[in-house]
Amino acid sequence: MNIQIPNWLIILGGCGQIFTALIYPYIRHKVFDWYTDVKQLKPLNQEIAKTYGRYIQGLNFSFGLIAILLPNDLKNGTSLAIAITGLIATYWIGKVATQIAYYPMYQIPQQLIFKIGSYFMNTLFTMFVVVYTWLLVYNISAIL
Repeated sequence: MNIQIPNWLIILGGCGQIFTALIYPYIRHKVFDWYTDVKQLKPLNQEIAKTYGRYIQGLNFSFGLIAILLPNDLKNGTSLAIAITGLIATYWIGKVATQIAYYPMYQIPQQLIFKIGSYFMNTLFTMFVVVYTWLLVYNISAIL
């Protein structure tokens, strides 16, 4: 039994990913004081860290655009749909797994807004895992 994945859910996931990309600099600066830590690195390592931060931001934004602009293409059962949803699902599964494995060792600021923000962002990340894994399974089942 194939349960249809509604476009609004895919688009909602896309909006969430774009939000994640846009809020990322604020989180690095205000929550993690990331730039202070990066300044302690050698100049080349500073640039590498900043570049990877931009990659993350760019991927989140790009995945969001794909979801908003091409929701039907993400669930059409083609090889490309499988590849793209597999990539995005793996990306978010890796993000959540890394967060579960490593982030509990660190403290975020204890202000209420950061605590609420943490729960909100974790809910978003979990939603991305569910939506894109569901899309991947849906696409694979379409070719079986």
